[in-house]
Amino acid sequence: MRIWKGRKGEPDETGAEDQESEPMSEEEFNMELQSLMKEETAGKKKKKKTGKKWSRKKKILTGAGALGVAFLLLRIFSGGSAKPVMVSTIPLSKGEVVEILSVSGPVQGTDSVEVVSNLHAEILELPIKEGDMVEKGQLLATLDDKDVKKEVDIAQNGYDLAVSTYNDRQLEVENGYAKARQDYEAAKANYDRSLILFQGGDVSQVGLEEASNAVNDAQRQMSSYPLKDGRPIANESYSLQIEKAAFELEQKKEALDNTRITSPISGTVVRVNCKVGRFADKTDDDKPMFIISNLDVLEMKINVSEYSIGKVEIGQPVEIDADILNGETVKGEVTAISPTGEEKGGGSTERVIPTTIRIIDQNSRLIAGITAKARIELQKAEDAWTVPISAVIQQPDGSMVIAAVEHNKVKYISVETGVESDIEAEIVPKEEGTLTEETQIIETPSPMMTDGMAVTVAPQVQ
Repeated sequence: MRIWKGRKGEPDETGAEDQESEPMSEEEFNMELQSLMKEETAGKKKKKKTGKKWSRKKKILTGAGALGVAFLLLRIFSGGSAKPVMVSTIPLSKGEVVEILSVSGPVQGTDSVEVVSNLHAEILELPIKEGDMVEKGQLLATLDDKDVKKEVDIAQNGYDLAVSTYNDRQLEVENGYAKARQDYEAAKANYDRSLILFQGGDVSQVGLEEASNAVNDAQRQMSSYPLKDGRPIANESYSLQIEKAAFELEQKKEALDNTRITSPISGTVVRVNCKVGRFADKTDDDKPMFIISNLDVLEMKINVSEYSIGKVEIGQPVEIDADILNGETVKGEVTAISPTGEEKGGGSTERVIPTTIRIIDQNSRLIAGITAKARIELQKAEDAWTVPISAVIQQPDGSMVIAAVEHNKVKYISVETGVESDIEAEIVPKEEGTLTEETQIIETPSPMMTDGMAVTVAPQVQ
C-alpha cells in the first residue's frame, strides 16, 4: 500500500514547496496514525472503569467505529482523493456454529444424606472412617444405651398401667351395666304386675306410680353406660391414655434402636464429624455426624441467569472441565431445571434458576466437593454459511447485511443471523443464490463504507 506525503505544491516542514509528491511507507502511515490518535485523546480525562462486560454487538460496533476512524485518516493521508480503499477479504465457507453457555458449580453425588442424632448419649464405637464404602443399613456408630433402656422400661410400665386401668374400668362397666339391666327388667316386671292389680282394684294409684317411677329410674341408670355394637364400653379417656402411653413407648423403643446408627443409603462416607467418647448430639461445629454420598454417579448444581434459562433444555449436551482433569474434559447433560427462581445475592436484582447437570463419564478423575466449569451446548447449526461476527453489519433499520467484494466494489448482501458462537455467526441469505463459496466477504467492514464503493483487495497472507 502506498500513501502520499502531502500534495504537490504544498510547503513541507522546512517551508519549501514540495515539487513532487513523495510516497509514504506503510510504517510511516502507522506512525502518523498513532500520533493523530494520541493527539485526539490528549487532555481528555480518563473515564473510570466500571468493569461492566460489553455486549457482543457493542464490541462489534466499537471495533467498526475504530475502523471508520482509520478509514477517514486513510482518506486524509491519501490527500482526500477518491482512491480505492484497501480491504481484507476472506472466502465465504460453510461449517458448524455452536452457541455455548459457560457456567460453574460444585460437583457432588447424585444421592447425598446427612446422618444426625438427637440422643445425648456417648459414642462407644465408630467402625467406619472417611472414604469407606457402606451399604444401606450398615452400622456407622454404636451409642451407650443404658439410659435409653431405662426410659424404655419406664414407658413400658406406663403403657402396661394404662392397659390395666382400662381393663379394670371395662370390667366395672360391664358389671354395672349388667346389674342396671337386671334392675330395669325387675322394675319393668313389677310395674306390669302392679298395672294388672291396679285394674282389678288391688293396687292403689300411688302404688302404680311408685312402680312406674322405679322403671324410669332403672332405665336412666342403664342408659348411663355408653354402648358400642350393643356392648358397654369404658369411658373414652381410658382409651386415650392407652394411646398416649403406646406412643411414648414407641418413641423410647425408636430411641433405643437409634443407639445403633446405620446408613440410610449405599454410598461413600465423605465426612465423619464425631469421635468415640463424645456425645452424639455434640458433634464438631454442630455438623452432621456423617455425610454419605452416592459417588457412583456425579452431578453438578449450577445457577443459570434468568436471561439465559430460556435457551436451556433438559437433555442438552454439556462439556465439563476442572483443574483436576489437567486439560481433559468429560461429558454431561442437563437433567433437571427448577420450576422456580431465586435471588442471585450480592445485592443483585437478577434472578437465577437452579439447574442440575448429570456427569455421564463416570471413569473420570472428577471427585465430589470441587468446583467445575460446564459448557452447555444451547444451539448448533451444521453445514451452515458462517462468517466472523465482525463481518455482520447492522443497518439503521435493524436489518443485517454482509459486505462482499465484486469487481473491486462493495456489495451489500441482506442476511439473517442464526446461531452465534463467541466469534462466528450463522447467516442465511434473504435471497436464494446470493451466497456462494466464491463470495469474498470483508472480514471487518468499516461503517463508513457504502454499497458500490470502490475498494482494493489486499493480497492474502500466505
